[in-house]
Amino acid sequence: MIRNEKWELLENGVTADELSQWRETILEGGYSAFNKLLEGFKLQLKRMQDDEIEALFRWIECARRLFPEPGQFSPSWLTIWTELREMVVIKQQLMQTIPRAERDGEWQLILDNPFTIEEIVCHPGLTFDEASYLYSYFRPGLQKNEYIRLQKIQTLVVDVGS
Repeated sequence: MIRNEKWELLENGVTADELSQWRETILEGGYSAFNKLLEGFKLQLKRMQDDEIEALFRWIECARRLFPEPGQFSPSWLTIWTELREMVVIKQQLMQTIPRAERDGEWQLILDNPFTIEEIVCHPGLTFDEASYLYSYFRPGLQKNEYIRLQKIQTLVVDVGS
């Protein structure tokens, strides 16, 4: 996990006064301060390992208690705590499906709807952490007939034009 003062506060526990001060700092900072908090959560989720899942759940719940109305910062964040929790659950399921010993190497993520004329979206050249994060990000919003694929690259040939 990323080590910085704010995350260590959440991880190691703090007094109610310290949490209240941190909350006030973010409230005073408004949109940009809250956005930094969310970017920190996303980075933690991207780097999350098997033994850090419960800590991330606790941090989300702590943040939910501190900021029960995230829509005050932006309407797009009305359900951010539920969304982050769902992303952790999805990544946790991926981590339970794919053993640690098989996570090395290059991964890619593909999104497609074979019943539309829209192009296939492919995110190649990813680590497992990056690919599983993107999977957990895109999975909840899949529309009818869309699919998402997380796959490990076993053999790769690359040519670059000049």
